[in-house]
Amino acid sequence: MAAPQVSIDLAAFHAAFSLGGVLAALAGARTLTWGWSPAATFAMTAALSTAVGAAAAPALLRSGGTPDTAAPPARRRTPRRIRGLAVLAFMIMLCEGVANDWSVLHLRDLGDLGASPGTAALAFGAFSAAMTGGRLLADRLAARHGPVAVLRIGSSLAASGLTVAALSPWAAPALAGWAVLGAGLSGAVPQLFSAAGHHDRESSGANVSRVAGLGYLGMLAGPAVIGPLTRAVPLGLTLLLPAALCVAAAAAAGLVRPRPGAGLRTGRETEART
Repeated sequence: MAAPQVSIDLAAFHAAFSLGGVLAALAGARTLTWGWSPAATFAMTAALSTAVGAAAAPALLRSGGTPDTAAPPARRRTPRRIRGLAVLAFMIMLCEGVANDWSVLHLRDLGDLGASPGTAALAFGAFSAAMTGGRLLADRLAARHGPVAVLRIGSSLAASGLTVAALSPWAAPALAGWAVLGAGLSGAVPQLFSAAGHHDRESSGANVSRVAGLGYLGMLAGPAVIGPLTRAVPLGLTLLLPAALCVAAAAAAGLVRPRPGAGLRTGRETEART
């Protein structure tokens, strides 16, 4: 009996994460124009998040059946391809971390941009909105053109957008650059996670956790890397470092090419065959 196919719409699933960023940016921009303090904004956000989490809890998956008492598999050495995917995730998510923490400061404080706090907050909103839209489309693009093309073209687009944002002396092109960065990065991480999960079905969970773990380390490291650099060079120039990482990710995009016989299908492909 053939094993059932698993529906995979990983990029669309990640879009919900980006949508939260859009809503947060809009809420922050609005409360700033109302003159709210950060403490009041955070308190409101915490209350809303708690309410949404409580409402969603009944829909979460629940464990059932008897626990698996089989002996755990022997520890294996991490494959070279998984290590490469983890490094790519670190680079890509470092760029996301930079956008999360520095996009607003970039518009507010850099040179002649002089954006108001409310306008500056829209930098992260533009990034998150473009990432949300891109992730809603990324599964279809990967099914039609392949994950390598999504990662290579997306990373190249992200590098171009971040370079425009870094070098622009005006707010409007800088906002557009942050949006292009979000659109370019939108499909990258889902392709990396999918490639890790399909490298070896017996170790798919461990491989995804390795790639995701180093990736989220990159998201935390991004803001910390940029901060010290701003003491030596202007903020705009420091943003060229993550742009260079996007170029490197584009060059290494071949790592996400599906292995022969991996059987990777998106959810829409699976539905079409059933």
